[in-house]
Amino acid sequence: MEFFEVVKKRRAVRMYKPDPVNREDILTILEAAHAAPSGRNLQSWEFLVISGDKKKAMGESYGKIAEGYTRDWEDSAARESFIKYARTFGGAPIIIVVLAATDPIPGVNKMHLETGCAAMENIMLAATALGLGTCWMTGPLQDEANLRKLLEIPDDLQIIAVTPLGHPVSWPDPPVFPAPVNGKIN
Repeated sequence: MEFFEVVKKRRAVRMYKPDPVNREDILTILEAAHAAPSGRNLQSWEFLVISGDKKKAMGESYGKIAEGYTRDWEDSAARESFIKYARTFGGAPIIIVVLAATDPIPGVNKMHLETGCAAMENIMLAATALGLGTCWMTGPLQDEANLRKLLEIPDDLQIIAVTPLGHPVSWPDPPVFPAPVNGKIN
């Protein structure tokens, strides 16, 4: 797939087929992440590939978060659907967690955060190029302490991002942007 086609095709995929993702594709995606730009070329990222019981435990944690988040929703079907999505990560067979170093100096810590975000974007673009879906998720981080404990993440690493990875049931339609990009250029 041509680069700009990949950029335009990448979407937040929220429903996945149960088909496994082959190891070679996972490694290709993580090689792309590893090639991301990094502050001072420190490459301060690490990647966790989660499946099986740990993925199920992550889903239980995210499900509890979703229950609280949707507590006031009037549409009970939408609420149940969202909670199911949270518990299963949309049926994705794999979860990738991007970590980066921490630093007591705020500017350096921000550099590590930015570095991890660049790696995450490369994960999403590489997955799209391979016909796989991802979704940059913020919900699971609402209970970061539990997530850190579950995944045994040491204090010298920060959680940057979480994404399911799998074969999409379908590709979401492109979003309708409220304003063209030239309205955001100063």
